[in-house]
Amino acid sequence: MNDAPVPTPAPAPRRARVRAPELIGKGGWLNTGGKELTLAELRGKCIIVDFWTFCCINCLHVLDELRELEEKHRDTVVIIGVHSPKFVHEAEHQSVVDAVERYEVHHPVLDDPELATWKQYAVRAWPTLVVIDPEGYVVAQHAGEGHAHAIAKLVEELETEHAAKGTLRRGDGPYVPPEPVATDLRFPGKALVLPGGHLLVSDSTRHQLVELDADGETVVRRIGSGVRGFGPDSFSEPQGLALLPDGTVIVADTVNHALRTYDPVSGAIETVAGTGRQWWQGSPTEGPALEVDLSSPWDVAWWADRVWIAMAGVHQLWTYDPATGTVGVAAGTTNEGLVDGPAAEAWFAQPSGLAAAGDRLWIADSETSALRYVERAGEGEGEGDGFVIRTAVGAGLFDFGHRDGAAGQALLQHPLGVTALPDGSVAVSDTYNHALRRYDPATGEVTTLATDLREPSDAVLVGEDIVVVESARHRLTRLRLPDEAVDVEAVAHRTQRAATEVAPGALTLDVVFTAPTGQKLDTRYGPSTRLLVSATPPELLAEGGGAGTDLHRELVLADGVTEGVLHVSAMAASCDDDPANEYPACHVHQQDWGVPVRVDDTGTSRLTLVLAGLDA
Repeated sequence: MNDAPVPTPAPAPRRARVRAPELIGKGGWLNTGGKELTLAELRGKCIIVDFWTFCCINCLHVLDELRELEEKHRDTVVIIGVHSPKFVHEAEHQSVVDAVERYEVHHPVLDDPELATWKQYAVRAWPTLVVIDPEGYVVAQHAGEGHAHAIAKLVEELETEHAAKGTLRRGDGPYVPPEPVATDLRFPGKALVLPGGHLLVSDSTRHQLVELDADGETVVRRIGSGVRGFGPDSFSEPQGLALLPDGTVIVADTVNHALRTYDPVSGAIETVAGTGRQWWQGSPTEGPALEVDLSSPWDVAWWADRVWIAMAGVHQLWTYDPATGTVGVAAGTTNEGLVDGPAAEAWFAQPSGLAAAGDRLWIADSETSALRYVERAGEGEGEGDGFVIRTAVGAGLFDFGHRDGAAGQALLQHPLGVTALPDGSVAVSDTYNHALRRYDPATGEVTTLATDLREPSDAVLVGEDIVVVESARHRLTRLRLPDEAVDVEAVAHRTQRAATEVAPGALTLDVVFTAPTGQKLDTRYGPSTRLLVSATPPELLAEGGGAGTDLHRELVLADGVTEGVLHVSAMAASCDDDPANEYPACHVHQQDWGVPVRVDDTGTSRLTLVLAGLDA
């Protein structure tokens, strides 16, 4: 029995009268037919503002969570996506245009490359959802995933309230779909060379696999209905592909949170892992493959006699063993960041590409802009299976760029793919740099093999050539592997987010969580909230780091460290508040924040992060 005290988060007012700031962005509006929108002309609608960036897997999860609500309340609700970039590439307007099509965003999107609206709404994390009532006032804010049920309940309340007041306006919203473009592939993700020499490509936005002739252009057949779904003949944004020893292909069916197999001979598609539901904290992390939830598997590779899975949605590596029909966590804690060491203690950030190469499994760890690898642990390293995680290139969540040279100084920008080369080096699909890079373990050097690609997401070897998946050009591009590197001017970046000025010494951290209407904190099995705090550099925190169950924490900043990033991970579980219901529906609310801070005598002594509700 757990006798720990149950935290009681301070209540936040549900209907504080805060006028919503105007939506402004230098990049302009998408999905409106060229029309600029204002909050005044949307008056009478319930507005959900979704602050997102297209690199962020949590943001992509929220897009999927909102689809049902968007359809059900189409005549009363307007969802507005405000694209707020993390990476330099994401600040390019055409990249936002591509992402809106790639992820089938069916509502207006404001391109805000300078984070103007982000700052007006005091947003601190991707994703953040803000609800504005029909009279133009902010009534709720939610950070992270898992809030769709709470927002749906709030929307129903707002509809009832404002229909009675006469301030609700029904009718079509401002969404205008773009004209479709005819291409054989549409934002392809990954590729594989089949034993007969044909190429198999995951045609992600069209929810299909496509088999191409050896020329990489001629379509031989399409696999799957092309309609988003989890049926026997359908996929949902498939990505990674790997050939299994029995000749079948295993597919990372990303948005279905599942692994499927495809038999190139019979054409049969079978689900081998996943339930179709997304994994949440507290769910099983191992067991029969068809009974365990997964979370956005992005790539797969056959290595060490099993399928390794880049589980982007929870920042981990998992494995699937076809012999036993089981899955389980192989590496990572679910914390987002760059931490090496024994597999069970390592941190990843959206691993998105895998490549097996002898005694190493290479990893494109996209959000840390890093190239990493798994190998067997040496004496005194690791436990269990004895795997250890190491980083070859990469500095952390906020450092990226295009810089060649010694691996310790080299920079990538959100790579999605990695390919083992015959000489023992690896090619990196350096997605947001539009380049193909090379890392040579023998010399420890990083070079550039090719530029002027468009969001390369994978590459495969075909004879002496390398075939690159140019995702945003909707094609495969064949290149001769060059003997010499391309000379590229070095560029280094850090994520540009305004730092919060905090006073030296004591700092109070409060995470605001208000359970949705009709729900309460789930305390049946002990504390229903969790808070994990750490810092980069670790020396920033003198006291207050680590895990706990209270959403309030007293921190102490160390003397002599003037800036850094506070990493805060919060979780709260709420259930239907109905004593008569023996099996109440429960929901998990979770968010990770990376808060840049600068220590200054005039700074604040209280840091508030809103998980759900409003800060009083």
